[in-house]
Amino acid sequence: MEIYLDNSATTRVYDEVVDLTVKLMKEDYGNPSSMHHKGVVAENYIKKAAEQIAKTLKCDPKEILFTSGGTESDNTAIIGGAMARQRLGKHLITTSVEHPAVLNTMQYLAEQGFEITYLKVQPDGRIDLEELKNALREDTILVSIMGVNNEIGARQPVEEAAELIHKLSPNALFHVDAVQAYGKYRFNPGKSGIDLMSVSGHKIHAPKGVGFLYIKDKVRIVPISFGGGQQKGLRSGTLNVPGIAGLGLAAEQIYKNFDEKTDKLYALKERLIKGLTSELEDIKINGISDELSDAIKSPAESENADAAKMLRETAPHIVSVSVSGVRAEVLLHALEDKGIYVSSGSACASNHPSVSGTLKSIGLDKSLLDSTVRLSMSEFTTEEEIDETVKAFAEIVPLLRQFSRR
Repeated sequence: MEIYLDNSATTRVYDEVVDLTVKLMKEDYGNPSSMHHKGVVAENYIKKAAEQIAKTLKCDPKEILFTSGGTESDNTAIIGGAMARQRLGKHLITTSVEHPAVLNTMQYLAEQGFEITYLKVQPDGRIDLEELKNALREDTILVSIMGVNNEIGARQPVEEAAELIHKLSPNALFHVDAVQAYGKYRFNPGKSGIDLMSVSGHKIHAPKGVGFLYIKDKVRIVPISFGGGQQKGLRSGTLNVPGIAGLGLAAEQIYKNFDEKTDKLYALKERLIKGLTSELEDIKINGISDELSDAIKSPAESENADAAKMLRETAPHIVSVSVSGVRAEVLLHALEDKGIYVSSGSACASNHPSVSGTLKSIGLDKSLLDSTVRLSMSEFTTEEEIDETVKAFAEIVPLLRQFSRR
């Protein structure tokens, strides 16, 4: 049995999406900028995808800008938004646990003369709204806070943050990196106070290399790439029609039977945490409180009910577990030998191994920083796969601990 539990890195593409993208590559392969019939057909696919995505966000299709994925969406939002508002101030705010696509972009802007404030996070990975409140200033022009942390699944209080930002810093744009949140939560950015929102296709069963940026109507950003003027000049270049069409269909598909899918993921997450904490000693589940971890493990029905409710304050698909006495890379490959695929952190930075900034930010014990793996699920994950994974952990970890003590 092959068990894929690295869905935060990338997901299996929906069958319907595969069929559509193949059709566009083999039959409807026109350039949407061409004026002949094949060009018009291609352009119609772009329009349809924008409509499909806009329907999931309750927004206007004109507010959707297609990109190559989450990284480009983050860069476009942050650099484009900051440069457009720099006459009003040069103060930006983000958190210490953002994805490198945000943190490295902020570092670039710091080198251009912008001042960056980095919010700390609590042990559960969430920001303190009081700290955000104190950080907001008259010259704050952009705030970027991720919806869900890609390593530990912590969910940030986005709507509460938006209210504070627009009240205390009216000149500020609010950007949300929703790469791990879109498809797992319902979004209405217009009502929620979100001005800019980044999404990546390959996290929601669409192809790799495509994504979008929601840009609220009348919000101005400056382009960071130049060329033929496609997409109203905001992002020049020939559009990836197969990818965009696939993204639109995947967005539509992932929100079908949404409550049922979400309930299933939370049930799997609870099952996984309960199994790991019951079978193994000296492990820690990150992104949730110790109280919640104990409640999940408890046989009492009342505590289990409370645990299920508290668990919904975290993302439904991510479990970060630190295994004392075992290096993450060793555990990862031992699981791989059994056909189980997990991650030792963010796949986007996997070619540059380093200590996780997120794990350091939540105050994880130093001895566990190199002993943490991430398991992430999708709607295709089954209870049997979760049970087999728990069984594999129970077999592997004691053996690995014996070897590490020698």
